[in-house]
Amino acid sequence: MPNHEWTFCGVALVALPQGALWLPEALALIVSDLHLGKAERIARREGRLTPPYEARETLARLSEMIARQRPEIVICLGDSFDDGRAAENLDDAARAELATMMAGRRWIWIAGNHDPAPVGFGGEHREELRLNGVVFRHIARPGETSEVSGHYHPKARLRGPSRPAFLTDRDRVVMPAFGAYTGGLSVADAVFDDLIASDALVLMTGRKIIPFPRAGLERVSRRLAG
Repeated sequence: MPNHEWTFCGVALVALPQGALWLPEALALIVSDLHLGKAERIARREGRLTPPYEARETLARLSEMIARQRPEIVICLGDSFDDGRAAENLDDAARAELATMMAGRRWIWIAGNHDPAPVGFGGEHREELRLNGVVFRHIARPGETSEVSGHYHPKARLRGPSRPAFLTDRDRVVMPAFGAYTGGLSVADAVFDDLIASDALVLMTGRKIIPFPRAGLERVSRRLAG
């Protein structure tokens, strides 16, 4: 099976190898950290040009996931846009694709640190959301339970380049970034020590989900490239 299915705080969850989470009971698809408009934001703020196709690639991947899963609810778990201007400057083709995906389903934008204010794309705008007993928010809160969050862009490496990864224990799930041009933190980074239990599981994405324990990984405090 390419997916990883497990019961989290009494709720069935499915980690999909593309980096999204599926909540079967609610027919809900959850993605985090799309960072749409990142290339435009870098050019605007830094004067540095990067390939301008990140929004197109991210939205194409999301559209594929929606066509496959047919969700009734889509939850975007914060940092959906790289900043407020990036949302405003999204091109017409991207806006049209996003509108097509949103049509006919409940679409929820969770506020992130990059996009704290509501964006002008319809849907619902929430600081956090409780659904089927699980709390969805952008940044994990130490000591919380039944929580799904994003923000940290966890990545893992076994062989070859690092890949986005889920981190989960009995109380929380930290989701990978879904955006095409996002960096990340190693799942072994010390920042996770206060958030994730010692028996946490890493779910590395790719052609299939590869689960392995976080315990025993050499602790690091640096960003993973790639």
